[in-house]
Amino acid sequence: MGKGGGCVPSKSKLVLVPDHRAPIRPARRSPSINNQSPTRTNSTIHDQYKDLQKVNKKLRIFIVFYSMYGHIEALARKLKKGIDGVEGVEVVLYRVPETLAPEVLEQMKVPVKDDEIPVISEAELVEADGLLFGFPTRFGSMAAQMKAFFDSTEALWREQKLAGVPAGFFVSTGTQGGGQETTAWTAITQLAHHGMIYVPIGYTFGAGMFGTEAVRGGSPYGAGVVSGDGTRKPTETELALAEHQGKYMAFIVKRFYSFGNSS
Repeated sequence: MGKGGGCVPSKSKLVLVPDHRAPIRPARRSPSINNQSPTRTNSTIHDQYKDLQKVNKKLRIFIVFYSMYGHIEALARKLKKGIDGVEGVEVVLYRVPETLAPEVLEQMKVPVKDDEIPVISEAELVEADGLLFGFPTRFGSMAAQMKAFFDSTEALWREQKLAGVPAGFFVSTGTQGGGQETTAWTAITQLAHHGMIYVPIGYTFGAGMFGTEAVRGGSPYGAGVVSGDGTRKPTETELALAEHQGKYMAFIVKRFYSFGNSS
């Protein structure tokens, strides 16, 4: 029996994309307003819908993450590798802004970040056709740096600029019971308020989701790594799951936009 009481699927089966057709993406209307509601606009929300010829161009997935000691960054790079292997989709890595002072980071022995991966602004999110957010846990929910970034997206929320965009999560925790599922679960509220479409990976990774002989991060909610005291490195299984999530997300985004060619 599986974790939820159901039957365990075949461990030899690896399903990258569900067999059913992707849902047709409706034209989005601006929500009704009051003093605390999003701003009304006269045009459809999120300009990408008006451009159905996108299906003939490369779709873009942004991997947006916060990584203190490098665990999340390691997963992010593997996610990118998975996406890079899918034709017609390109990927960009971004960090979110740091909120801790340099002297605090130095006392915490946090490695200095290089400039290879740029810091994203909230306004840039609208350029993505799909989003993957990665962050470490803090008592079962996302780290303050990522929460501060989501808090900065109010202008996008007011006009529902991110409504209908597929998005997923990947996480790191200190222990196996430290929030591999709840860290992603509590983050879903951010997507719900923006009207984004949450894309979990389920058990599509196959046999790698069921091994119990070794410590392993990751869950049906997304890839994950167990960092221990900060010195534990991601295992091959954890990295492979991250690469799978990237590939899976790329296929989902492609299928999501493909209805424009089938009409």
